Amino acid sequence: MATTAGKTSARVTVHREIRQRIITLQLPPGHPLSENELAGELEVSRTPVRESLLLLAEEDLVRVFPKLGSFVARVDPQRIADAQFVREAVEVASLTDAVEHRTDEDVEALRDLLGQQRAAADDVGRFFELDEAFHQRLLTAGGHTNAWRTVEQAKAHLDRARRLGLRTVSPVSALIDQHTAIVDGLEAHDLEAALAALRDHLRAVFEDVERIRAESPELFVDSTDERPVRRSITVLR
Repeated sequence: MATTAGKTSARVTVHREIRQRIITLQLPPGHPLSENELAGELEVSRTPVRESLLLLAEEDLVRVFPKLGSFVARVDPQRIADAQFVREAVEVASLTDAVEHRTDEDVEALRDLLGQQRAAADDVGRFFELDEAFHQRLLTAGGHTNAWRTVEQAKAHLDRARRLGLRTVSPVSALIDQHTAIVDGLEAHDLEAALAALRDHLRAVFEDVERIRAESPELFVDSTDERPVRRSITVLR
């Protein structure tokens, strides 16, 4: 008989895996979710899958329609804006401290990440990982490493939009240039330049969202909130 701890562990693992698939667009907006299929893929019973989908529904990453089923939630621009607000508030505050207190080691680490980003410019998945590492290292430079958890928890909806942007509208080279401008300001102890570069970089996602929404409105929440049909929506990869 499975122990309570074992059941909890399975639920946590399944929740984390499905959540990651949604955020990384392996399960794109509007995609139908089958408890049976997910249970088979993850080699678990349907119970932790069902519980995980309910938890993801609370995060607005999954929508459950009675008699129709569960679907990956479409992208909600308002949730993106809320997440962006939290992220910018945290990172701007930390960068303000970093400009004053940064060390040569901080700058060297960030420059190294920029080099890795240039080398990975043709690999969207790897670039995204390095982008995350860059912003986390910026928080470390400001003495706020642990604040990354707050940013991570807030930005699930934002990350879906960012990944859509990387695949369709945002040149990676432009993002690297923005990162470079932030580090240049940090290294020069130029607070105004560093903050301006960071804000421009973080807010670029809003332009991406508008472009993607114009091309693929089916990926986004709309005012009619129509019930979905059971079909997969293909995202450009």
